[in-house]
Amino acid sequence: MQVTRGQIIARGLANRCPNCGGRTLFKTGTLFELDRTCRDCGLKIEKDEGFFLGAMAINYGVTCVGLLAPVVILWYLGALSGRVAVGLALALAVLAPLALYRSSRSWQLMLYYFFLPQHLPANRRELGALEDENV
Repeated sequence: MQVTRGQIIARGLANRCPNCGGRTLFKTGTLFELDRTCRDCGLKIEKDEGFFLGAMAINYGVTCVGLLAPVVILWYLGALSGRVAVGLALALAVLAPLALYRSSRSWQLMLYYFFLPQHLPANRRELGALEDENV
């Protein structure tokens, strides 16, 4: 394997292409528009319709568990007043998904290729006469 799982994780956390490490996941000059393919290596970033539903779930989970749950806990413990907790929760519920949008897309690609590294073009090899790629 040419691209290791460690490299896939590092590239995913840095919002880079999992195949070549290029900064080409999103179109230049846009915040939310994903490139169809990597401009450096040609990796197809948008697999199929619905592929990035996992990114939405990741974004939702990080927002709820990582950001909103601590606000609720702090309110419950009395460290935050009710008004402050509601205001903070509303602000986080709106702003956090926007801030995590790009990262969640990258994390989705990272998870996909972490579990299926042989799907990266850099990790593909020619199959022998008796080999089956589905084995």
